[in-house]
Amino acid sequence: MNPTEALLHRSSPFGNETGTLPLGEFYPGEETSNYIENEANILVIGAGGLGCELLKDLALSGFKKIHVIDLDTIDVTNLNRQFLFRQKDVGKMKAEVAAAFVMERVPGVCVMAHTSSIQEKPVEFYKQFSVIIAGLDNIKARRWINALIHDMLETDEDGNIIPESVIPLIDGGTEAFKGQARMIVPGATSCFECSMESFPRQTHYPLCTVAETPRKPDHCIAYALFAVNRGLSGESADVIRKEFERLFGTETKLDKDSPDHMRFIYEKALERSKVFNIEGVTYMLTMGVVKNIIPAVASTNAVIAAACVNEAFKALSWCSQSLDTYFMYNGTTGVYTHTFKYEKKEGCPVCDPTEIKVDASKNETLEQFMNKLIENRALQLEQPSIAKPGLSLYMQKPAALKEATSVNLSKTLSELIADGDVLTVTDPVFPTGMRLDVLVRLHD
Repeated sequence: MNPTEALLHRSSPFGNETGTLPLGEFYPGEETSNYIENEANILVIGAGGLGCELLKDLALSGFKKIHVIDLDTIDVTNLNRQFLFRQKDVGKMKAEVAAAFVMERVPGVCVMAHTSSIQEKPVEFYKQFSVIIAGLDNIKARRWINALIHDMLETDEDGNIIPESVIPLIDGGTEAFKGQARMIVPGATSCFECSMESFPRQTHYPLCTVAETPRKPDHCIAYALFAVNRGLSGESADVIRKEFERLFGTETKLDKDSPDHMRFIYEKALERSKVFNIEGVTYMLTMGVVKNIIPAVASTNAVIAAACVNEAFKALSWCSQSLDTYFMYNGTTGVYTHTFKYEKKEGCPVCDPTEIKVDASKNETLEQFMNKLIENRALQLEQPSIAKPGLSLYMQKPAALKEATSVNLSKTLSELIADGDVLTVTDPVFPTGMRLDVLVRLHD
């Protein structure tokens, strides 16, 4: 007997329906165990340290239909904790190697690998899954997938959510000896966006400042980085990009783990700092700006992956009470865990979208207004595009539209809009089609 059948073939006084987050009623028996083994379709996002643990746990918990998506390749530095990879796998795609390893070790399990970014997949791709487990190491991707599952919600003619359109997201995250697992059920719980203010503010570099008026060493480093990644246009940026392509190949993408690539960014940043008489550009600072290194501990990944898969098993079988809604782990000085309910945030742009009101001066430029939105801790936008009915004020893409609307950046808000106008704001942190309505209240 499969060990999980002992859980699924016996009745329990603690079925899912008895918890504070009831998703369904537990019916022990063959039908439930057959669903777990043969019908439940799981998507794992990320095949890194946490992702490897997730895939292993899912396969050994009886799930046989698993998909994994990751666009990264295996680096030698991954081998000490990402145990599905070996020396011979260095340079290969993480998702493909991880899928092959699990299928070889656990007969009967089918793991489908996808080697693209999550944003490249169509909505129909995500609709096939019973649950999504995120093992991501960056906030932007987590915000994107969270917004997507909420955007996929469908309602009937009475406005009630159609249960089949609900895809739970189990979000796992680790940093050194700390980690968390979170249950996100669209329409029932708080979402990832509700907690954005609890995250440390990530550093953003306004492109106009970086390109035209750098003031700090970080700006010089960001300029070289953006130039290599084709995020800037102009003669100086083109020179940097072409030199990078000459040295490393036209098809080569910047590798943040490559000493040669990092040295190139450092040298170009140093050259730019001398032009603007800015001191402080160092190799270590370059590393810090280009990649925010988060230490990884294998034991933390194991704990959080186990918690995530445990929640997936309960959410799909209803054999026990679901987490409501947040589990935290701290292994810094021992073993400490805590669970609590993360409350919904009123006016959350994803799960409770309402009109956002922003006060601004009439003499404020559009660029200053954009920076205000970027610095807003509740929104934490990155590259906002702004429009009003019938007119694009500033568009980040395509390049031609960006160039055409860039003249508005230096104009004051009083030249572009009226008091009480509602602007439409889009940003790459949200899926295509999702918009924020911002009501601007102008004052002298």
